[in-house]
Formats: sequence, C-alpha cells, structure tokens
Amino acid sequence: MDLSQPISTAIPTLDGPVLTVLSRTTQPLTGRKVHQLASGGSESGTRRVLQRLVSTGLVTATEVGSAVQYVLNRDHLAAAAVLELTNLRQKLIQRIHDVIDTEWSEHPIHASLFGSAARGDGNLHSDVDLLVVHGSRDLPPEWNDQVGSLAEQVHSWTGNHLQIYELSSAALLAHIASGESIVDDWLRDSVTVFGPDFRQLRHRIGRGLMPQ
Repeated sequence: MDLSQPISTAIPTLDGPVLTVLSRTTQPLTGRKVHQLASGGSESGTRRVLQRLVSTGLVTATEVGSAVQYVLNRDHLAAAAVLELTNLRQKLIQRIHDVIDTEWSEHPIHASLFGSAARGDGNLHSDVDLLVVHGSRDLPPEWNDQVGSLAEQVHSWTGNHLQIYELSSAALLAHIASGESIVDDWLRDSVTVFGPDFRQLRHRIGRGLMPQ
C-alpha cells in the first residue's frame, strides 16, 4: 500500500488524489485549487475528473461568480467508502495500537511510526518503520513471537514490510546522550502508536523517570 496516497490501493487513477483532497475539507474548492493540492495530473485532467464526479452526484459543483467550486457530497452513498479509503493510514495506526494493547502480554513503554510511513512521503514499496521502546531488562519468552506476529499482521493489512527498531529505555538514553542522528528523526517525524509522545518520553527518560 502506498501510505502517501492510500486511496490509490483501490483507485489508482487521478480520481484518487482528487477525492483525497475533497475528503480533507468541507470547504468548497475551485478546480485549480484541487489540482494544486492533488499534486498530480494536469489541471485540465483534474477538471475532467471533477466534472465526471459531479455527474455521479459524489461531488457537488456550485457557480460562484465566474468560478466553479467543488465539495464532496458526504450524503452520497459512496462517500463513506471514500472517507474510509483516505483514512487508511490512521486505520493502520489504530490497528497496531490495538494489537499491542490487547494481544501483547507485556506492553512496551512507547511505540511510534517513523520514516516515510510517519511523514506520508513513501511509495508502494516503502517499509513501515516502527520504534518500540521497552523497560524490561529481561523480556518475557513470548516477546519475540508477539513482535514477529505484528510484522506478519502489518504485511497482511498493507502488503508492506514492518521494520521494527527495538530498544530498551536504557539504550534510548544512550542514544540520546551520544547524539545519535536517528533520535532527531524520531523527534521530527514520529507518530505515536502506543504510550506517551516521543518528546515526552525523551524528557522522562532524561530525568530518570522511566525504567532503565
């Protein structure tokens, strides 16, 4: 799955980016603005897509002076499916959270997406990068199995491989103290999946408030 444009999983044409733009706002947009935000195709192609979507009733067009403004018709029977497809990245985050919360015998201190999956700038073949921080010196025997199971589940859900960067809170403290560049990546890009925000986590570990 292309996490930068999840709707392309089911709608690989220009219709996907156009519908993604319209799904993100309830404000009417001109065809030119939709084209600019969609970042794909030509402006004339975008207008043709909009006109076709208007003919299906999924998009509503309103003339305002010399301009035409478009808005997703959220009452349309297909609108819920469109919104679901444009929200697949958040759905992935929620599923990972639910697995960790309900299926793992021992919870990590923190888990977050980072890299292209967090930034939303990957492609169809990008890995899903997950930071997992635990506080145990001796992890339970089933830890590796539950981590491996999550990787299999993510691949089943998305077709993408899950790469887990796993470390203890003590190891994270060492990363922070030595100025590891990847810590800056986590600070900039991380999207929290489980536990506190990464910035809060760094602060707590730095003050000795977390298990080492």
